[in-house]
Amino acid sequence: MTTRRTIAPEELGTLDLADPRLHAESDLSAVWHHLREHQPVHWNPATDTAPGFWVVTRHADVTSVYRDSARFTSEGGNVLETLLAGGDSGAGRMLATTDGEKHAGLRRLLMSAFSPRALEPIVESVRRTVTRLLRDALEKGTCDFAADVAAGVPLGAICDLLGVPDRDRAHVLSLTSSALGSHDADSTPVDAWIARNEILLYFAGLARDRRHSGHADVIALLAGSEVNGLPLDDDEIMLNCYSLILGGDETARLSMAGAALALVEHPGQWRSLKRGEAGIATAVEEILRWTTPALHAGRTATTDTEVGGRPIAAGEIVTVWNASANRDERIFDAPGELRLDRTPNKHVTFAYGPHFCLGAHLARAEIGAVLAGLRDLVAEMEQTGPAKPVYSNFLSGIGTLPLALKPA
Repeated sequence: MTTRRTIAPEELGTLDLADPRLHAESDLSAVWHHLREHQPVHWNPATDTAPGFWVVTRHADVTSVYRDSARFTSEGGNVLETLLAGGDSGAGRMLATTDGEKHAGLRRLLMSAFSPRALEPIVESVRRTVTRLLRDALEKGTCDFAADVAAGVPLGAICDLLGVPDRDRAHVLSLTSSALGSHDADSTPVDAWIARNEILLYFAGLARDRRHSGHADVIALLAGSEVNGLPLDDDEIMLNCYSLILGGDETARLSMAGAALALVEHPGQWRSLKRGEAGIATAVEEILRWTTPALHAGRTATTDTEVGGRPIAAGEIVTVWNASANRDERIFDAPGELRLDRTPNKHVTFAYGPHFCLGAHLARAEIGAVLAGLRDLVAEMEQTGPAKPVYSNFLSGIGTLPLALKPA
């Protein structure tokens, strides 16, 4: 089992929601509930080193901000870390931090590589990888599910798409694990900054190599295409590869590890999955809601406006909290319960609107493959040690999950 300190709503005045330790070590369920009921648009005050920001917690308000990229732009940054630091160097060049026509053009280009039909061979490879990793874990009897199973699935898929050589993949995984969070409570922002820059440098080299290489991968697609009549330069290719590797690896990996933990902690739901009472498709959606690997998204108000009746000034940072919206009682019946047969399931784990996750189909396929593999190959799971959290104000999940597995 996992134990985290429950934070009471009375402590809200002492909290800084940008603090990675707060999210890693605490249960904020009561705080989110209080905010949804009483302060759905809450001001997180400035600190000595960072500006204040708005915290949007209700599902309806979260989706309204996601939907409106004219009033709430991503081009100042789309996560707290870059927003609080003054902006994102990839703004206007990277899909995740671009709006308007440039965003639409980039998205159309990349969708050709992320369509269900284009992803069919990748999905088949994912299923084989899951089967191999689970059988290896079953043969040993014990594993760190987060490292030995979950880490090997999405990284392989996104590296296949980007054409990352096999010899480089372990190194790339170590960098992605440090770029947006850390397994170490004492990790510093400098460590994350170094990891992000190493990823950028790595893909800058691949982008140069793929310009005229004849490869058939996403990097070659970006290098050989135009967006709104203009070719992408090496920096734009590098930045979009960086975005894809982080988005495609970290969130799916954390959902998979979180799925295994959820099944251990909810044996009734594990039995429901095993007996086929909960289908894989609905179980995937509930795992995505339950784990919510991306805690928030960030925007900047482009004009004086309002959210949920609260005035927002132009230039202010607005954060929408998926972690709260996915437990909103206005949308979900008994949101504090894990129900693998929950339907409908209007979670915002993949965001909403123009920035809806490009890799949603692939992530669903990956999580589905893990759930199906556990259902078919594993008879029993037992947690043999503490699950260790990821330290981040953006990512939520566990980086270590020791399990004993018995074969079906």
